[in-house]
Amino acid sequence: MRKSDPPPRPRTVAAVLAGGTGSRMGAPIPKQFIEVGGKPVLRHTLEAFEAAPEIDAVVVVTAAAFRERTLDLALACSAKVADVVEGGRTRSESSRAAIAWAMERAGADARILLHDAARMLVPGQVIADVVRALDECDAVTAAVPSSDTVIEAEPSASGEAIAAALDRSRLRRVQTPQGFRLGTIAEAYERAAAEPAFAPTDDCSVVLRFLPDVEIRVVAGAERNLKVTTPIDLVVAEALLSDGR
Repeated sequence: MRKSDPPPRPRTVAAVLAGGTGSRMGAPIPKQFIEVGGKPVLRHTLEAFEAAPEIDAVVVVTAAAFRERTLDLALACSAKVADVVEGGRTRSESSRAAIAWAMERAGADARILLHDAARMLVPGQVIADVVRALDECDAVTAAVPSSDTVIEAEPSASGEAIAAALDRSRLRRVQTPQGFRLGTIAEAYERAAAEPAFAPTDDCSVVLRFLPDVEIRVVAGAERNLKVTTPIDLVVAEALLSDGR
């Protein structure tokens, strides 16, 4: 390498978490296999990372019962898919599986993006912005401003009552991908193992709790980057695909 050449970019792995059963969808198959716009949800997601030049490899985490089906789908649509691994009972256990896979194959100096398979319309710009932020920080999440007023509720004699109205100007709705320097998120989960009752719903929460001195950067997400969870989300996703947005 010549002195004028920039240092090589750290290897970046995208972990697509597809271990859910989609119980809220009420469908006979997990939501990642439901077709939207003529393709399964998971295929849309994998194609987004296949098209992202910032991503070097993809690992998919899924339930053991669907590993072969997931593997066939993944290999058919993405040359970047390096493996399909078995996840756990919870989202955080699936994240641990992805982190362990990446640590073994890419090392602590690599970067990892953890992404919900159900966010099938993730824009390439969001992926690029998350990866770029890792040049300057150890952890980052995509997020969008809250358009709703959010309240804190408390039990009351009639059911629930408002305890506080939160400042909407500071509130954000967290999305994925969330990106990390691999050594950082591995350490956070290692510390979290000492508190088995801790049940995070995203990965940045693990860093926030167990590595409080680590800055977690926020970059702009996108309203298009919705999470397909209920039947109405399928309708919205279909509409977004139809009009090209």
